Amino acid sequence: MKLNQISDKPGARKKRLRIGRGIGSGMGKTGGRGGKGQTARSGVRIKGFEGGQMPLHRRLPKRGFNNIFALELNEVNLGRVQAAIDAGKLAIDREVDATALVAAGVLRRAKDGVRLLGSGEIKAKVNFVVYGASKSAVAAVEKAGGSVKILAPTDGGEKAA
Repeated sequence: MKLNQISDKPGARKKRLRIGRGIGSGMGKTGGRGGKGQTARSGVRIKGFEGGQMPLHRRLPKRGFNNIFALELNEVNLGRVQAAIDAGKLAIDREVDATALVAAGVLRRAKDGVRLLGSGEIKAKVNFVVYGASKSAVAAVEKAGGSVKILAPTDGGEKAA
């Protein structure tokens, strides 16, 4: 086989349909847009219009809101941390925080902080510095001889864990 003999498989490349090029093409005259009216024109179409009936998006009640102050936290299970320690990617002699977890490849990027969850088991003695942690995660880390320092503010009615 030579380079000049290489070609696509039949049907791999489809020729573009040129619409509005005469009746003989099969896509002439109206060009696939049907008859006259608003929908045959370009640029004008009322989305969600139901012929004068109250549209669905106006019949349904407004509900909920978007909290602009909500923090986007990374959730990390203890099992993932233990796997990184076993693989030698995470050093346990220093405090484990968001930057250490990113460097170890446990997280892709540090968002607003890390929340530690208790799924899996941890055997190593690790000192965590995280934004939040579940009660089961704190209990498991302390049982293994480590500690969890929580950075989240506890005042103002916000829960740390």
